[in-house]
Amino acid sequence: MVLSDKIYLDFNATTPVEPDVVKAMIPFFTESFGNASSDHSFGWAADDAVENARGQVARLVNCRPIELTFTSGATEAINLALFGFCMSNKSKGNHIVTCGTEHKATLETMEALERQGFVVTYLGVDKQGNIDLEELEKVILPSTLLVCIMMANNETGLVHPIKNISKLVHAKHVALMSDITQAVGKIPVDLKELGIDMAIFSSHKIYGPKGVGVLYMNKDNHTTIAKHLFGGNHEKGVRPGTLNVPGIVGFGAACKIASAHLEEYHQNQLDLRNRLEEGLLDLEGVTINCHGQERLPNTTNVSFAGVDGTKLLRHLNTLALSRGSACTSNQVNPSHVLKAMGMEDVDALASLRISTGRSTTLDDIQKAVFKIKTVVGQLKTVVL
Repeated sequence: MVLSDKIYLDFNATTPVEPDVVKAMIPFFTESFGNASSDHSFGWAADDAVENARGQVARLVNCRPIELTFTSGATEAINLALFGFCMSNKSKGNHIVTCGTEHKATLETMEALERQGFVVTYLGVDKQGNIDLEELEKVILPSTLLVCIMMANNETGLVHPIKNISKLVHAKHVALMSDITQAVGKIPVDLKELGIDMAIFSSHKIYGPKGVGVLYMNKDNHTTIAKHLFGGNHEKGVRPGTLNVPGIVGFGAACKIASAHLEEYHQNQLDLRNRLEEGLLDLEGVTINCHGQERLPNTTNVSFAGVDGTKLLRHLNTLALSRGSACTSNQVNPSHVLKAMGMEDVDALASLRISTGRSTTLDDIQKAVFKIKTVVGQLKTVVL
C-alpha cells in the first residue's frame, strides 16, 4: 500500500506545513541565515524577521508581541511556565490546581513539581469531560498559586469555559495558566478577553513547522517566571539558546494564514465533523464522546462497544487516526482522558480520535465512514 492510498485524519497530532509557510522560511535557511543575536547586518535581518513573526503570532491571539517568548514547542513552554512560575512564587504558597484530563506534558510536569514539594489538586470531570466550577472554587486555598486548565482537550475536542474560569480564579487572587494548543487556529482565541495569565501553543498544529512554540505571559497582570535555563540572554533570558529563525518565521506565516481564514476554516471543519458523526451514528453501539458539548469543529472522539480496540486500529490501516494523544499513541494503554470521564478500559481502548484538517474533503469523510462501518461490522464480538 502506497501513502497516497491512505486518508490522513490525525490533524490534532500534527499538520502538513502550508506551501506559503515553506516559501517564507526558505530564505532564512540559505540567504538570510544570520544569528538573530549577532550584531551585524545578517543578525539584524534575522532579528527583524523574528520580531515580525512575533507580531504575526500576537495578532492571531490578540496580545502584545512583547508578551510572547519563543520556545521549541508547547511541551517546553509548559515546563518553562509551570516550573518558572511556581519557583518564582513559592514564598506565597505551594498549591496548584489542575484537571485530570490535561495533556501528559502538563500532568507529568505537575508530578515533577510534587517531587519538589508542591501540592497539586487534580479536579475530576463528569462523563462529558466537564469540570465542576463550584468544585474548582472550593479547592482554591490561601496557599494556591496557580490554576492550570487547558482551553480545548486534545483527545475529545471539549472546550472548557476559560473566560468563566478566569473570572473565578482571579476573584480568588490566583493566576490562571492555559494550554491553548488545540484551540488556536480552530476557534477564536482572544487572550485579553479571556484574561489568561500564561498560555502555551505550538506551530505544527496550525500548518507551521515542527520545533517551534510560544509562551505567553500577561504583562498587564505582571506575570513573571523564574529563570531556570542558562547559557545566554536570548528571549529576555527566559529561554536561552540560538533562535530557530526559519522555524519562527514559519510560525508567524502560519499564524497570518490562520488569522485570515479562521471563520471559513471553522465552518468547513464543522460541516465535515457533522457528516462524519451522522454517518457513524448509524452503527449500533456507537457513542460520540462529549456529544452535545462545546467542542472543536474538527474533532470527533468515538467509542465502539463490543469491538476489540487493537484489532480495530490495525484493520483501519488505510486511515491515519489515533486512540488518543500522539505523545502516548505508541503505548497500548487506555486513554487517561476517557478513563477520567468514567469509561471502562475495554471501551476506552475501542475508542478513536478522528481529527480533520484543511485538506480533508467530503469524499475523504465518506470513504472513512464506509471503512469504519465495514471493519466494525467484521469485528463485533458481542450482540448488543
